[in-house]
Amino acid sequence: MTPTMPRDLTLGSRLAVVRERIAAAAPDPDRVRLVAVTKGFGADVVSAALAAGLVDVGESYVQELVAKADEVERELESLDDSARPAYPRWHFIGRLQRNKVRKAAPLVALWHSVDRLSLGAEIARWAPGAAVLLQVNTSGEEAKAGCTPAMAAGVADGLADLGLDVQGIMTIAPAGPPEVARPAFHTARELRDRLGLSELSMGMTGDLEVALSEGATLVRVGSGLFGPRPGGGGARH
Repeated sequence: MTPTMPRDLTLGSRLAVVRERIAAAAPDPDRVRLVAVTKGFGADVVSAALAAGLVDVGESYVQELVAKADEVERELESLDDSARPAYPRWHFIGRLQRNKVRKAAPLVALWHSVDRLSLGAEIARWAPGAAVLLQVNTSGEEAKAGCTPAMAAGVADGLADLGLDVQGIMTIAPAGPPEVARPAFHTARELRDRLGLSELSMGMTGDLEVALSEGATLVRVGSGLFGPRPGGGGARH
């Protein structure tokens, strides 16, 4: 069962809870990277995450990413070296339109949601050799992005042929109780292993334990760290 997170906890307390959950559920906790999902929040939340030691930061919208990255960089540059936390490692985790790639390319360290060769070609054009994950729809839900598991090997090979660094698989679980996600996560792990890749991006605040038990190496957590997003809506991070 997912722990209930009191709304009045500080970021430090929430982070401690999330790290305890990772330590308890992951076969190898040191292998797991926590991606702090800050979409829907302001740049001040990104700065707070960095101050708390969270370096990997996830965004879903290019315009929001570019604006926050600029504001955060200006703030960090204004600090003395001794007081400056690490710069963020930006992860792009949302659906991505090809015409938005150019603006995000100078910022993104890892693209999680690459599900087709046309998108990969645009990333390769603006960020040659970029690190990417292949998004696979392992739940079978039509509304979810991602190539089918049957197409995964071909798309991964095509992305590599474009010169991209294909590091692993990303998937989004179906809605419902955490255990409902297990078959989708298991399929993603099998694909990752079959393709000889290393990373597995899956699991959010609600289904963290199931994802970790199935081998997640990247977990995308938003509300578990920062509380409900202003305005709500969007994916369940």
